[in-house]
Amino acid sequence: MPVVAVATSGGRDSTALLFCTVKAARALGVQVIALHVHHGLMPRADAWLAHVKRQAKRWGAAFDARRLTAAPARGDSVEAWARRERYAALAEMAQAAGASLVLLAHHRRDQAETWLLQALRGGGPAGLSAMPMLAQRQGLVWARPWLEQPRSAIANYVRQHRLSFVEDSSNADPRFARSRLRNAVWPALQAAFADAEVALTQSARRAQEAQAVLSEVAEEDLAALLTSTALKVDPWLHLSPLRRLNALRTALPRLLEAPVPESLLRRLVNELPTARTGCWPAGHRELRLYRGLLSAHTVSAPVVDLRPVVEAPLVLDLDRAGQHQVLAWSGHWLVEPMAEHGVASAVLAGVQMRPRAGGERFVRTRGGMPRSLKLQYQAAAVPAWDRQGPLLFTAAGDLLFAPGLGLDARHWAPAGEPAFKLRWVTAKPKDTG
Repeated sequence: MPVVAVATSGGRDSTALLFCTVKAARALGVQVIALHVHHGLMPRADAWLAHVKRQAKRWGAAFDARRLTAAPARGDSVEAWARRERYAALAEMAQAAGASLVLLAHHRRDQAETWLLQALRGGGPAGLSAMPMLAQRQGLVWARPWLEQPRSAIANYVRQHRLSFVEDSSNADPRFARSRLRNAVWPALQAAFADAEVALTQSARRAQEAQAVLSEVAEEDLAALLTSTALKVDPWLHLSPLRRLNALRTALPRLLEAPVPESLLRRLVNELPTARTGCWPAGHRELRLYRGLLSAHTVSAPVVDLRPVVEAPLVLDLDRAGQHQVLAWSGHWLVEPMAEHGVASAVLAGVQMRPRAGGERFVRTRGGMPRSLKLQYQAAAVPAWDRQGPLLFTAAGDLLFAPGLGLDARHWAPAGEPAFKLRWVTAKPKDTG
């Protein structure tokens, strides 16, 4: 039997939607499940959960609920956190119930309010699009069947069928932006502009159309600009300024796997045309430009000049697989088996760690000529941030390992013999917040 899920808070709108859906589903042979999220934010939340559960049972709908156990992070918006966690919980419950469709009870007033809030936050076409009537996320279809219905029509439906519902006191809490808008701004706006609700929802539809066109243009542009890991800056510069911004606005969330602030977008649009290399912080990651490619990287520990601290070479044995901590250098070596181009375990006994001093020469390939580290880094296109870390020398004083390049080819073990590879990992700073 097909299953349709209805997100139900217990409030007036979602109560009406659940009742209406159950009535329509009976004739269609469709099972309805009411999904409720207990946010843990309000004193009466337990009573609301019990109310929805009783109502669903009385009307013949299945029921599932999730209690959110986490809490907003420091500095996080309670509204944004609750919305994010609520949708995640609804998706989990819907999938567990075998539903492919989740109904949401937003109506025309909700859409107008969302448009206003996005406008007050400086939103562009994506934000001013407000809420779509249909969306596909997490393998589910999310539908708002009443998005073009006025609030009064739902209120009349509730009265007609004498439906009981809960009142959420947070709707009147001035700490929340939507509550302030709903209670302080909207009455005055509607008194001055009787058609405000209709006009703003029309603006949302037009923003959705504009955003769809912008997305199409961005996809066409990025087909030649974006790889799985980087944006090609040179061809990007051949776009018009506004198309550059549009393409970047689409590409960066994919590279960073996170929302991108408008300030970072504007900075990149201004700085990339004249930059040859560079780093731009982006939350817990950073964007790096090197050899015409803009890519995202996890931020590692800050590089510390250890020469004043580690004056003499540090001797250690790395002839066993595993992790070898080096407290004096704030990091550790990872020694792992390697099928080829590795080094024999005997070579890793009594090795010396030193900072880079200049004049070191390195061989990248078997039979290659020794060249300065600077030239080898340039030939291998190793950016400056990947060159940081200690050098490793054999007991006899020969260069063995350089960060960003790996093992010197002069010390590779013969093919077929047991060998190891090395990797230096700088310890990340502890969170003291």
